[in-house]
Parts: sequence; C-alpha cells; structure tokens
Amino acid sequence: MTKKDEDQVARLERARQIGLFRYMLIREAADPSLSSRQRGALVRALAGVPHTDPDGRTIWITRWTLDRWISDWRKGGFDALVPSPRQSQPRTPPEVFELATALKKENPARTAAQIRRILVVHHGWAPDERTLQRMFVRTGLTALRAPVEPAVFGRFEAGTPNEIWTGDALHGPRIGGRKTYLFAFIDDHSRAIVGHRWGFAEDTVRLAAALRPALASRGVPEYVYVDNGSAFVDSWLMRACAKLGIKLVHSAPGRPQGRGKIERFFRTVNSEFVVEIASGEGEVGRQVASLAEMNRLFTAWVEGVYHRRTHTETAMAPLARWMAGAPYAVPVPSDLAEAFRWSEWRTVSKTALVSLHGNRYQVDPGLSGRRVELVFDPFDLSFLRVRCDGADAGTALPFQISRNSHPKARPEVPAEDPAPTTGIDYLGLVDTAHSAELASKVNYAAFAPDLPGDDAGPSSS
Repeated sequence: MTKKDEDQVARLERARQIGLFRYMLIREAADPSLSSRQRGALVRALAGVPHTDPDGRTIWITRWTLDRWISDWRKGGFDALVPSPRQSQPRTPPEVFELATALKKENPARTAAQIRRILVVHHGWAPDERTLQRMFVRTGLTALRAPVEPAVFGRFEAGTPNEIWTGDALHGPRIGGRKTYLFAFIDDHSRAIVGHRWGFAEDTVRLAAALRPALASRGVPEYVYVDNGSAFVDSWLMRACAKLGIKLVHSAPGRPQGRGKIERFFRTVNSEFVVEIASGEGEVGRQVASLAEMNRLFTAWVEGVYHRRTHTETAMAPLARWMAGAPYAVPVPSDLAEAFRWSEWRTVSKTALVSLHGNRYQVDPGLSGRRVELVFDPFDLSFLRVRCDGADAGTALPFQISRNSHPKARPEVPAEDPAPTTGIDYLGLVDTAHSAELASKVNYAAFAPDLPGDDAGPSSS
C-alpha cells in the first residue's frame, strides 16, 4: 500500500468516526416527536457543556452547528453526517490566530465567543467559535472551569417497554476447559431479557450474536445503555445503532448509575443457573457438553422460570409486563443486515480481482488498480458489496471461495460429550418442561433467528 493509499484510508476512517460522534451527539435532540421548545432546550444544553471528540480532545460546539447537523441528519440520515474525507487547506490567516492566542492569554476567562466578537470589531472578520475553540484546545489555552457538582440519582424506571435496553457481560463457568461469557440485554421497564448468548469470548462477534436476534424478534429500542467494555465501545456497535436509529449511551467510568437491573439479573443467574452447572470433573451439577446445550438450558430457564416469576419490584412477571406493550415494530431484514455489516479496504488487481481472507472475488473491470471498500456480513463471505469513493460500485462475485466466514466469526468448537453426573438435574428438569411446552404451543423465542457465530441455540428470550 502506498503512502497515498494509507492517507486516504486514514481520512475515510476519520470521517466515519466524526459522523458517529455527530450522530451520538444530536440523536436525542433530533427526535421528531419533540416540540421546537423542547428541541431548543436540548440544543442549548449540548452547546453549554464540553464534549470529547474522536481524537480525545475536549471541544465546545455552537448551537448553529448542532442545528445544522440535525437538519443534515433529517435530510440524508447518518451518511449526511459523515464529512468529506478530502483534505482542505486552512483558510484562517495566521495573524488572526496569533491575535486570538494573545487575547486568550491576556484573559483566560474569555470564551471563544467573546474573542470572536473582539476580532470582528478589530479586523472586521473572524473565524467561527468552533474553529477558535479547536485552536485553544490544541494549544492548551482552554480556560479552567469550576468543577461540576456530582449529580444525585434516585430510583429510575423506563416508562414503556423497549424504551431502554441495558446490556452487559457476565463471566461464567468453564465448559470443556474453556471459560464462557454471557452477553445479555434487559428491558428496563419490564425486566424481561430481550437478548442473550453464551460464548467462549467477550468480543464484538459474541455481542452481535446476542443483540442482532434480539432486534429481529423484539423490535428496536430507543436507547441501548452499556458500559465502557471493549466490546461495547467498538465502532461496529456505534455504526449498527446509528443505522437503526438507536441512541447508544455509555455509562461514565466510575458512575454505574442505572445499571443495577442488569447486575441484579446476573446475581440471579449465578445463584439459580450457574450454581447448577459443574465447571469441572467431579463437581456437583450438570456436566454441560457444548455451548449449544448451555444456550438451550439457559433459554429454558429464562422462559420457563425467570420470565414467568413475579418480579418483586414490578409485581408482574417480566414477560407479561413486556407483552403489555406488544406488538412492536421489528426492523426490515435488509436494514438489519446492513447495520451489522463490516468493511475492509483492498486494491483491485489488474485482472479485476480482490482478495479477502483467502477468498478471491471478481469486481467491475473499471475498478482495476483502484482502492475499494468491501462491505460484508462477517458470517457470510459469499456476498460482498463494493464501494469506491463513498459510492456504490456493485457486488463482488465469488471467484474462489475457501472461507465462508470472517476469521473472527469462526464457530465455537464443542467439547466431547462427558458422562452425566448422578443426583438431581435441576436444569435438565427445567429443559424437559420447556421442551414439552414448545411441543404443545408456539414459543415466542423461536422466532429469533439463530446466528452462526457460536455453536449455540436460540438467543432471544
């Protein structure tokens, strides 16, 4: 890859990160159900506090900039928030920046807006506040502000089902000598478990295996509230939420307010489900042979026990409270698939071929020698979309296929089936009762499509 190609890829990636940052900032204020007064209050609040941009810098954003982003998003969706990756030359004369710097040093309490007013009076022209603020942050001239008093949090509950889903990961027992992890999402209003999946890794692929079927069968929430774990801050999750119109919210480090419901559920999982799993030879409990069995048992426990038991806080069974708001609109399969796609960059050969993880594909001969973006489902490498300079450039036809899924999306390998232990098999009884019920009537969780990322059964419950 040439230096020019590397610069182009870096610019495109930065443009996407800026688009995600803008979307996460204005998503709530762009809600069409808000009145002009409500929207104005939200925009003023956003303009009145600092934000951390994709480069980790503290910045301030003006109201007119926020209004412009909201207008762009309404007209063109998420793609309209992604800036052009082309480089541009600075248009502000150096002497203007020098005077702005001197004014800031002279009186650090001056804001960018105030310095802009002074420049307009002195020069007759000045850059906008955002440009000055970026310069102050870059040069370390941002004025210190008084510390913000810590907020006081009371008890909170979402007003309706599918308003807020809270997600987290739980470290589970070992199966076949390998540690397991549970990704789960709980509906804040009903306490119903809308999505879950056990896997052998705490990564974005396993997270997608829990979230994607949940969205397909349970509908699209307004908010998804998660912590700052590596899987939850991946740009893939931000892109997926942006494409589906979900407001992704991360809890502040050291401030876990609002996460009590999922943590309480995990304590229940440990005390009622994990306690019945034997994590090693000779231990009391059920010997689980594979993730497929683990997920099947967990689905049976969630649906047959947890969802039907009256919750002490709501005085209703979680599933019954969630179903009180049904039916819920689910995303169109094509939109869901687009939201969960990945992308990688490749240079087209002279024979109009591109390579991706051992596979080769035929593309439009007119793209020979050009740098293109390949967009794909990590679990299905038989179909790739091609994009060039941000525009659709058709599909990549399979020419030589040796791998059907992305290396990070490889299936979990099940362990050998060990002999069951003696004693009462509580989870086996729950599973048997659940299977018998499935045979007699339609089960809601069966509508959730299984994702081939894990060796697992149904993942939404």
